Amino acid sequence: MKKEEISLEAKIKYVAERFVEEIQDKEIQVISHFDTDGITSAAIMIKALKKLDKKFSVKIMKSLEKEFIETLDKDKLTIFLDLASSSLEIIEKHFTKEVFVIDHHEIIQEVPERINIINPQLHSKQKISSSCLTYLFCKQLDPENKDLAKLAILGMIGDMFGDEIDKLDNGILEDGDIKRKRGLLIYPSTRPLNRTLEFCSNPYIPGVTGDIKGVLELLREVNLAPPKGGKYKSLMELDEEEMERLVTGIMLRNPRTTNREMLGDIFLIKLFNKLEDARELSAMVNACSRLGESGTAIQLCMEIPKAKKKAQTIHARYRQFIISGLKFVEETEKIQGKDFIIINAKDNIKDTMAGTIASILSKSSLYEEGTIIINMAYYDDKIKVSGRMVGENGRSVREILAKVVDEIGGEVGGHRFAAGAIISRTKEQEFIDLLKKNLELEIVKI
Repeated sequence: MKKEEISLEAKIKYVAERFVEEIQDKEIQVISHFDTDGITSAAIMIKALKKLDKKFSVKIMKSLEKEFIETLDKDKLTIFLDLASSSLEIIEKHFTKEVFVIDHHEIIQEVPERINIINPQLHSKQKISSSCLTYLFCKQLDPENKDLAKLAILGMIGDMFGDEIDKLDNGILEDGDIKRKRGLLIYPSTRPLNRTLEFCSNPYIPGVTGDIKGVLELLREVNLAPPKGGKYKSLMELDEEEMERLVTGIMLRNPRTTNREMLGDIFLIKLFNKLEDARELSAMVNACSRLGESGTAIQLCMEIPKAKKKAQTIHARYRQFIISGLKFVEETEKIQGKDFIIINAKDNIKDTMAGTIASILSKSSLYEEGTIIINMAYYDDKIKVSGRMVGENGRSVREILAKVVDEIGGEVGGHRFAAGAIISRTKEQEFIDLLKKNLELEIVKI
């Protein structure tokens, strides 16, 4: 992979100009990832293409596999969002026309000539979501697309980049008229505390998350039980002293959690003419897509009224899946070694939630910094593998997965601290044995 000499901003401008040249009288196919970042990227692109009065189709994918790429119309102008950086050679061989890619995942190969790619990995490696890149691209197509900035921020929050706002993202915050304030990083901030804490998974609070008795005990301890016959306050209703008591109570149950992890920026976005906590909206989008309702997720981003109620119902079901997934992990036998843990959930956790569960565990106080968490879940005749690093000091999760997948076959992608793979179910034990061997070997090398 060769670093480019021009800036990321200049590359966005150049690729947008190429796109305008190429889309004349052509039908466009948009392929996007199914998480919040991918869904918001797709929604931004849909709105931009509608303004340009272009004919297009959209497909939302869990992953980009060779077999799927080969089913795509090779003569259409194609743009990939929030995926494809690991599949450039296959894409280049399949398509007869120029292809466009807007992504932020790691690139491990040379970029073929006919692929126009926007990816910060080729520039300064700054942390920016695909939704923000897609927004900046669409703003180049038409400056009037500033109204799409709020979707870019929604995707950014979904990809956990809320504490990585750089100069590009700051401009997007201004474009979207996003309200920003400091607060406790538990959501939703507008619901009663007992409900918020029961379903709180980020941060995961041992003895509280998913345990209503533990929730009520915590609230009694910090003197936040409601008056007789009254309702629990919401986070937004707590005064400074009450907030301090709650933070202290949570930190006593999460001894490795710091104030910095508990407190941070809360972004309020106007959707359906109402200011909402971006973290909750992002979670709703993610829930819809991961439970097979990506159409509802896109409609929610497009502010189609009927989608909101449906998304809320799906989100409630999704939160129950998270709680049951965390309980399964707590009770099941795990493969553990120095600085790694492998959870083979088989069909006990939905494949679309394997990454979510791994992320929650990586942000909990259960494991030391530098621990690699690998979660495996069945997906048709395949296995979805999700890897996460606890903290940001340690080995590259993506490199370790890539070594194993190169040997046994499959697909791999992602970042240094959050990566995933898809392998055949027939390779299940071989994968576990090789992965364990590689994790132990890496430790010896350090």
